[in-house]
Amino acid sequence: MAGPLDGVKILDLTTVGFGPYAGQILGDYGAEMIKIESHEGDITRGISPFKNPGMGHFYLMANRNKRSIVLDLKKPEGRDAMLKLAESADAVLTSVRPAAMERLGLGYNDFTAVNPKIIYVALVGFGQDGPYAKRPAYDDVIQGLSGMADMQGGRSGEPAFIKASVCDKICSQFAVHAMTAALFSRERTGEGQLVEVPMLESMVGFNLVEHQSGQTFDPPLGPVGYERAMVEYRRPYATADGFVCVLPYNTKQWRAFFEMMERPDMIEDPRVNDGKTRSEKIGELYEMVAQSVRDWPTEPLLAALQAADIPHGKATPLGELASDPHLDAVGMFEHYDHPTEGRIRLVRPGVKFEKTPAGIRTLPVALGADGEAVLREAGYSPSDIARMIDDGVTVAAAPAETRSAAE
Repeated sequence: MAGPLDGVKILDLTTVGFGPYAGQILGDYGAEMIKIESHEGDITRGISPFKNPGMGHFYLMANRNKRSIVLDLKKPEGRDAMLKLAESADAVLTSVRPAAMERLGLGYNDFTAVNPKIIYVALVGFGQDGPYAKRPAYDDVIQGLSGMADMQGGRSGEPAFIKASVCDKICSQFAVHAMTAALFSRERTGEGQLVEVPMLESMVGFNLVEHQSGQTFDPPLGPVGYERAMVEYRRPYATADGFVCVLPYNTKQWRAFFEMMERPDMIEDPRVNDGKTRSEKIGELYEMVAQSVRDWPTEPLLAALQAADIPHGKATPLGELASDPHLDAVGMFEHYDHPTEGRIRLVRPGVKFEKTPAGIRTLPVALGADGEAVLREAGYSPSDIARMIDDGVTVAAAPAETRSAAE
């Protein structure tokens, strides 16, 4: 069955994480994604480990359900080809800085000249009305500027980066829902539009949902920082042989936890029974949790927490996720025979649609693998394409290979 975005054609002019991951999600949802790359290709193609040059692990994990075409957009014929593709496209997704797109003759107005209803989603580091507009932005920079690195230090520790490209991936999801919202609006109004998705502004809004805290009020009722998240002992707790995540949250759960731990002195304590006091003293409670579980073996502790209906989970090492019983039961990891990379394991979409399922329909392809086919579909003749290859505007497609994601 087709995905919910079946019939939507999107030109993906993005690289690294902020953008390609968004395009992958849109492709998982059924959109036809055409990835436009330079002769060098997406930089993640070269990030090791990889079996073959141009097919790095990062690229494989963020570029399924896409076709690839190489276009040299600095050449007039490359620019013209991009706009030719746009004539039949529903949307453009670009992470090239707006000033560079304008210099190429590929700004929003250039696209609307050939397709007035197109949705043009510009992924930028910073809102283009502010003084940071022209600055380059990468994940680490946005983690720092958005306050995310500061949060990792708690109330008194040093800033630290989350060990993931978290801003790239979160902002990619902002891009997905911005794109789908603009497409929905066009269904209602018939009008395309320019959509700007800035990393800094998106992450500041994301971070301050709970961390605005006392500064939500004017005058402030306290400092920024959600107390529960900032305290020292909000972390996975060491057991006798591993680590667990334990989160008593409401009064019933806290009482159940201290009953389980044979701490009758805490059952009627105001820190347990009064919500306001509990929120103010949460650091003390988390320290008690750490002390209470440290001598328990992990598996008996998890069983006891389950029996007491207390939210809990193992702190699973990354390398053990594929063997997690729940993830195995829901088929989270899927294996495919890639035509050039051999057996690969990809993570399926987590979202489920009852009638229009998301899924992995095609595997990541070599650089420019679909270029000739995409140009033919846009109306270029074989001689036109041959000339463009000779002129370095595009590249010849790789030998025919299976695009299917069949297991």
